[in-house]
Amino acid sequence: MKKNVYPGENINNDPISRDLDRRDFLKRMGGGLLITFSMSDYPLLFGGAFQEDEKTDMNAYLRIGQDGRVSLYTGKIEMGQGPITSLGQMLADELDVHYDSIDMFMGDTDLCPWDEGTYGSLTTRVFGPLLRAAGAEARATLLQMAAEHLSLPVDQLEARDGIVMAKEDHSKQVSYGTLTSGKEIVKRLESKPVLKKPSEFRFMGKPMLRIDAREKVTGAAKYAGDIKLPGMRYARILRPPSHFSRLISVDTSAAESMDGVEVVRDGDMVAVLHELADMADIAISRVKAEYETKDPDVNDQSIFEHLVKHGTSKRVLDEGGDLEVGLQHSSHVFERDYLDGYVAHAPIENHTATAMMEDGVMKIWASTQTPYPAREDVAELLGMPEEKVHIMQIFVGGGFGGKIENQQVLEVARLVKLTGKPIQLVWTRREEFFYDFLRPAAVVRIKSGINDSGQITLWDYDVFFAGSRGARQYFDIPNHKTVSSDVGRGEPDAHMFYTGAWRAPAQNTNTFARESQIEIMAAAAGIDPLEFRLNHLKDAKYINALKMVADKFGWTPAKGPSGRGYGIACGRDTDTTVAMMAAVEVDKTTGHVQVKRVTVVQDMGLVVNPQGATIQAEGCINMGLGYALGEDIRFEGGQMFTRNFDTYDITRFSWTPEKIEVFLVDAQHEPPHGGGEPAIICMGGVVANAIFDATGARVYQMPMTPERVLEALAKI
Repeated sequence: MKKNVYPGENINNDPISRDLDRRDFLKRMGGGLLITFSMSDYPLLFGGAFQEDEKTDMNAYLRIGQDGRVSLYTGKIEMGQGPITSLGQMLADELDVHYDSIDMFMGDTDLCPWDEGTYGSLTTRVFGPLLRAAGAEARATLLQMAAEHLSLPVDQLEARDGIVMAKEDHSKQVSYGTLTSGKEIVKRLESKPVLKKPSEFRFMGKPMLRIDAREKVTGAAKYAGDIKLPGMRYARILRPPSHFSRLISVDTSAAESMDGVEVVRDGDMVAVLHELADMADIAISRVKAEYETKDPDVNDQSIFEHLVKHGTSKRVLDEGGDLEVGLQHSSHVFERDYLDGYVAHAPIENHTATAMMEDGVMKIWASTQTPYPAREDVAELLGMPEEKVHIMQIFVGGGFGGKIENQQVLEVARLVKLTGKPIQLVWTRREEFFYDFLRPAAVVRIKSGINDSGQITLWDYDVFFAGSRGARQYFDIPNHKTVSSDVGRGEPDAHMFYTGAWRAPAQNTNTFARESQIEIMAAAAGIDPLEFRLNHLKDAKYINALKMVADKFGWTPAKGPSGRGYGIACGRDTDTTVAMMAAVEVDKTTGHVQVKRVTVVQDMGLVVNPQGATIQAEGCINMGLGYALGEDIRFEGGQMFTRNFDTYDITRFSWTPEKIEVFLVDAQHEPPHGGGEPAIICMGGVVANAIFDATGARVYQMPMTPERVLEALAKI
């Protein structure tokens, strides 16, 4: 695949004029076959009229040029999850071109159609099948054209590497480039082509080195902070001490006295600019401000009681049978609360945006998962037409849901509009934590019961503020109810900070609670935890994944706690079924937990790039160790005390398991499912269960820090 050309490398040489609308785009592309296709409307359109609502109907362009190269223009972005590679694999197979002949253009709001954003593991499982269909339809169109060109029936032709040839005589051939040369092709098939079978794949299902690997390893890859513009200034913005603070007065005289410093004041926004980033840092430190702060009487210890108190709006997610009957049939009842604090996204790349005004157009390079919503927000804020705001294609250095919101983009655009200067804004780590849309603090309250035979007879599950994703239990339980509790409509948010999506939203909290409760019951029943799960399962995918992971891990039955330090957890996210086992060692004198080994099985349907899927699962496991063992936000009211990595414990190299094994179920005939999030959902549950198996101590709050482990050990 050809190396991508990022606008940051040549900012004044955009291939398509920024002022073109979509119909002008078609005209400007000239010859070749251009296909537009949508997430919400199929059959595809071949160069015909666009839907009126482009925002919901136009999600990609596929162009086959006169030179035979294939360009894919998609609103999706690349932030480390790998669609820059896997989308090309899907297209290459269905279009019958070589993978190396595809050029990717991603997330550029002038080149690519509107897209709501890149999140939720939607790119491969939702957009991917439509891309395959577009490729197959384009291939069928080209075969029809080749039949006319070669005077042969379509069924006597075959295509490979962008060339159509006679099956019996390969000398009779014509290239895609020749077929499209000098033509503006507008054609629509009467019937839809069938997608290829896995046995016909050349690229899908094969491990492929990521196209961006060399750029990222060598440092050639461009991120928003790498953009350098003539006359550019670095910005720093005055920040409040608390989310409940109001600016009363400000004195900028000391900053204004510094050489080269420009102070910008617009309402409550106070910013300093300088041509050197370090001088901007010094300047903002000399701004004196007075705030009025009225913080709620809530901290990281009392937040859980606060949430339960305010979780008065209840929504039933799932229910069956009768809880009262279940209680009557239960000889053993277990009531537990599971606690989970705020967790930050902490991506390696801070929220960053670089912007300039050029010919009346606001050009922005931004670390964002949502370039099109960002463009809309900037246009609304500045009172500009959307076509006068251009979010440029750029790599994003990790998002995990934390770069869906675009405050830094709005701030830099506002400063550029006020000053007319090119500006770069890079949030400090303190700002990154303070303004992060954190994974919400949450409580899960479970009341469950078993009978004398070890059968689950009761399951009463209430999750407060985490969310519903992953809350529904997957076992065969006759009497069950699952409820999600939050604040009522019109009531103020109970959280102290911004909250939002965090890699597999709600799943980490819900899976931790559910899988812990399951093993509490298994231990009380004196049944091996794997056997206990299988005894309550009818879902074939769960059964297969659990048996497969047990085989790969080398599990031998034993009732817990066995002293081995083995844990099990499973779940389903983005339609992918995941089962995990882990081995841990617990230092009973310090409370330190060392995860020695993790084995995971994922049933994710069609695996487009096994190497990419494996890497994502490994990343989930390592990232998940952070929320399971160390990541926690300390705060008092709206004042955050955890604002950098000296006090926020993400996974360290010393924490990582000696052995991580990833196995993918062979399900290539099924649709593709999500791969960027599933494995992470099990880490809290599998570690908690392994700690219990090793020590007999149950930890009910994440992160399971040494202090909390020691506290649990003291209660045995």
